[in-house]
Amino acid sequence: MSSFLSVDAPNATRAVPNGLLASTCVDVTSARQKTLCGVAQCSGVGVHSGEKVTLRLLPAEPDTGIVFIRTDLKNGARAIPARWDFVVETQLCTVIGNPQGGKVATIEHLMAALRAADVDNAIVEVDGPEVPVMDGSADSFVFLIEMAGVKEQNAPRREIVIVKPVEVSMNGKHVSLMPADSAQFSVEIAFDNALIGQQRYDLMLSRQAFKAEVSRARTFGFLKDVEKMTAIGLMRGGSLDNAIVIDGDRIMNEGGLRYGNEFVRHKTLDAVGDIALAGAPIRGHYKGVLPGHAMNNALLRALFTDPTAFVIEEASADHHLAASV
Repeated sequence: MSSFLSVDAPNATRAVPNGLLASTCVDVTSARQKTLCGVAQCSGVGVHSGEKVTLRLLPAEPDTGIVFIRTDLKNGARAIPARWDFVVETQLCTVIGNPQGGKVATIEHLMAALRAADVDNAIVEVDGPEVPVMDGSADSFVFLIEMAGVKEQNAPRREIVIVKPVEVSMNGKHVSLMPADSAQFSVEIAFDNALIGQQRYDLMLSRQAFKAEVSRARTFGFLKDVEKMTAIGLMRGGSLDNAIVIDGDRIMNEGGLRYGNEFVRHKTLDAVGDIALAGAPIRGHYKGVLPGHAMNNALLRALFTDPTAFVIEEASADHHLAASV
């Protein structure tokens, strides 16, 4: 796989058992906003554009949110907030854009890793139109964030608390947000393929659970669809190094699956990343039946169209601790 990762984070020097590096500046019990301690970088190809892209993660001031900067563009087209109301395309990936024409595609895996790591504020620099796909999962981005480290900031963290159900249904697909005491995700998928069939997965979102159970689940597709997608300008950078490819009743990737139900776990990963575009952590239960990027964005739009469906609260340390273990 043509990709690399690097880091410039002086605090990230303590070895941990799995061989990664962890920063001593992480405070998992804090209810304050967080950003990165240092700068981390990776390079790879965009799965749809096929272009080589370098991505840098940088710290940001409180209340910045996650902001993408297209370093190859000029003036107003450069900055694109990672928010639901800046989503401009949802075909096979989530694309954000600004009125000046700047766009960044395939942001969902990175957004999922940032959300799971409790990173509220960060600058994401990219020198091309798409986030590098790396191995098709969020694993490389989890690694980058751990290497850079996460630190507390002197500002309270706010949460979007769901107080009544919000639902979107379309063509047999259904997504919803329900009141809950923590961030939870339940996803069901069904494919007319013996390798996938019907699968369900439930995730109580925390750093540990996301890393161990979801982060390594890769995007997937069918060999019969590859030519169709490349004909419309998608999957130009796709390969067995960055996606699970299914040919009839067999997995073409050497080594097979990373999890027995890797397909639904990846759909859960996508949902975490898409819902992270709310602009603040959501305390509620996401439920998705045959979900996708378009449905997830429609759900956020429905949420913010109904101000009676949520309240904004400052996070408490006790609640944050309960949701992080």
